Amino acid sequence: MNDTAQKANIGLIGAIVAVATIGGLLFGYDSGAVNGTQEGLKHAFALDEAGLGFTVGSLLIGCVFGAFFAGTLADAMGRRNVMRLAAILFLGGAIVQGIAHDHTIFVIARIIGGIAVGAASVLSPAYISEVAPANIRGRMTTVQQIMIITGLTAAFVVNYYVAQAAGSSLGQLGGIEAWRWMYLMQAIPAAVFLVALFFIPESPRYLVAKKRNPEALKVLTSLFGATEGGLKLAEIQASFSTDHRPRLADIFAPGGFLGVRAIVWAGLLLAVFQQLVGINVIFYYGATLWQLAGFTENDALLINIVSGAVSIAACFVTIAVIDKIGRKPLLLIGSAGMAVTLFVMVYAFSQGALVDGKLVLTPELGMVAVVAANLYVIFFNVSWGPVMWVMLGEMFPNQIRGSALAVCGFAQWGANYVIAQTFPSMAKWSLTGAYTFYGVCAVISFFLVQKFIHETKGKELEAMEG
Repeated sequence: MNDTAQKANIGLIGAIVAVATIGGLLFGYDSGAVNGTQEGLKHAFALDEAGLGFTVGSLLIGCVFGAFFAGTLADAMGRRNVMRLAAILFLGGAIVQGIAHDHTIFVIARIIGGIAVGAASVLSPAYISEVAPANIRGRMTTVQQIMIITGLTAAFVVNYYVAQAAGSSLGQLGGIEAWRWMYLMQAIPAAVFLVALFFIPESPRYLVAKKRNPEALKVLTSLFGATEGGLKLAEIQASFSTDHRPRLADIFAPGGFLGVRAIVWAGLLLAVFQQLVGINVIFYYGATLWQLAGFTENDALLINIVSGAVSIAACFVTIAVIDKIGRKPLLLIGSAGMAVTLFVMVYAFSQGALVDGKLVLTPELGMVAVVAANLYVIFFNVSWGPVMWVMLGEMFPNQIRGSALAVCGFAQWGANYVIAQTFPSMAKWSLTGAYTFYGVCAVISFFLVQKFIHETKGKELEAMEG
């Protein structure tokens, strides 16, 4: 451990990380909650497959805009203030989704919640990267993915027991349909997030950018001690141009492909391919997927819980190794592992039989599909799940971090929306074909990482080049 890490106030940094990553938990919880509400949505709003895809994916429309504008807003009004705004939006969105009886109102509330999720998703890892020492930064930022999966798993557990208590997701508890309770429960972590954000400091790098150096020094001193805090302040000041304020145009540079900096293209690659490998099909449509493969609703909800628990365990592996072996090796391992497991799922689905338009697998093939899916989830959560967020939070120079995060966040959530929107129709056409596409994208991602991604392990943010 280097001197900076030795002098760091690990307890304070840990508390800051815990608060900042509640935004990830909220994203995970919503993803898991919608997984169990799809029968309710179809019944309440008379949706076909395309309508269901739009309704589920409407959150991601909000995420696209939340992620895009969050970076610019964070440069203008601070990381912490934008996260507070996100918490308020998420709280309101969760309540309205749970009580809405009009489809348009439900979708608007879902988009509002998505704006909050998109903003928190890009700001939490960036904020953590700006307060954590370089040699533990990867571990600290990986907590974001653990919180996403913890939120997913918590929602899976809540969905399962609420459905059990009500008889099904369409049953009632206290006069309210069970699937609506699955949305209303999101208000609890949203309220916790909002309150907790009043107890963490602003990012010192934002404060320096705003020339609020005494405040920045106070934060850095609380994090690293007086001597190291003063040195860090000088390093941060040196990394900013004194006559240039951050702006979206900073992502452009002469000589870049289509005029865009190479480092931004690398970030876009990570952001888009994290979604094109199809992971959120498991997250959003896990219950639907397993019912398509022949499992009962009850069994499908239990499989979701197992997948969530496996995902959390995989993220702890990442925490143990990311600052030792680096980011790029984990991405390569993940791409290879996902490609293999996705094509095993393709094989299992291709051997199933269609009965009344529904795919039915033999018990043996069903088990192969479940095992392959959980191995796929493990490979994703050891690699692309947390590592993409780690790298987006740390790979860009201070001067362009907000702008680059805006563009990459926009691309990430845009790709997420496309995958979520198209899966129901793709699955109806061919579940095998859908997973073949995701498997091919995993193969492509391996070679793209090999060629275009550079290691950031152990580098100070002030040393990032773009």
